[in-house]
Amino acid sequence: MQAVRHVVCALSGGVDSAVAALLLRRRGYQVTGVFMKNWDSLDEHGVCTADKDCEDAYRVCQILDIPFHQVSYIKEYWNDVFSDFLNEYEKGRTPNPDIVCNKHIKFSCFFHYAVDNLGADAIATGHYARTSLEDEEVFQQKHIKRPEGLFRNRFEVRNAVKLLQAADSFKDQTFFLSQVSQDALRRTIFPLGGLTKEFVKKIAAENRLHHVLQKKESMGMCFIGKRNFEHFLLQYLQPRPGHFISIEDNKVLGTHKGWFLYTLGQRANIGGLREPWYVVEKDGVKGNVFVAPRRDHPALYRDLLRTSRVHWITEEPPAALVRDKMMECHFRFRHQMALVCCVLQGGRVPGQREDPAAGAVCLHTPEGPAQRWGGHREPQ
Repeated sequence: MQAVRHVVCALSGGVDSAVAALLLRRRGYQVTGVFMKNWDSLDEHGVCTADKDCEDAYRVCQILDIPFHQVSYIKEYWNDVFSDFLNEYEKGRTPNPDIVCNKHIKFSCFFHYAVDNLGADAIATGHYARTSLEDEEVFQQKHIKRPEGLFRNRFEVRNAVKLLQAADSFKDQTFFLSQVSQDALRRTIFPLGGLTKEFVKKIAAENRLHHVLQKKESMGMCFIGKRNFEHFLLQYLQPRPGHFISIEDNKVLGTHKGWFLYTLGQRANIGGLREPWYVVEKDGVKGNVFVAPRRDHPALYRDLLRTSRVHWITEEPPAALVRDKMMECHFRFRHQMALVCCVLQGGRVPGQREDPAAGAVCLHTPEGPAQRWGGHREPQ
């Protein structure tokens, strides 16, 4: 007789993870719920709702009659997620901490805790996503030894697990899972991948999970809460005053407290000006932010971008890209953005040979309108 499969489900205190745990129970698995505390709310005067979320997650476990565990990754989150967040802003880029959190915390720290400490056959989350494996195939990964050394890459390419979009295209969260490792993906179940958000709410309502159903959906970054984003960031980064300059005539339009506070494409709130202006370029040396009037200004659009080092879900680049040094695909640079056709071209990283597996790539849209970059800060 086959032993009951043990699945450890990450619980956030929200409706999605609660229903994910419920569905796993319905499939006959032994389910354990784990709440992760990633930010110390006491340091930020209780703005983050971690304690309340933990209580809600515990109540879910009581209703479902499953064990509950709480783990703290405050130190790991600070070192691997929040420090990266600050470093990226200081360099003038706009990071997405949800992507980094999934990579380092949920699908690394939590994954190893579930497998090594709780003896999980698989982990599960409430993300709206799917993989190319059925549940039983996920459980079998525990017993498949991955080769080391010379033959590993060929094995991985042939047996790589794919990350697939959710059935609910509006709620699809594969964007946030784009940095997850192949090792973790092989051992992960996404119970909500084939469901719509409305159906998930219906399941919650029918199964005494009203306390999570009534909660507002989490938006933005937990560690910021309802505070002013600029004020929050300037608590950690030194102000670097500069000017807003018109891209059209180089006229100074106003001042700001730091060029790194602005994302390409976002609206710049310039005091004294009624009409909207949008960020086009940033000069990190002089500290100036160049802006353009109107959302449809040509300076806001690009048909080419170059990335840094690429993370391949399958651990190896697609064969077509290796063979032809280019391939047609789709891309998005923010959550819920419509997928755009583009050509992916292998690039060169200074000091390295041209190698799509290790280096940078270029994306360009050969047909259709150029894309308006940036303008998005909140992860959801």
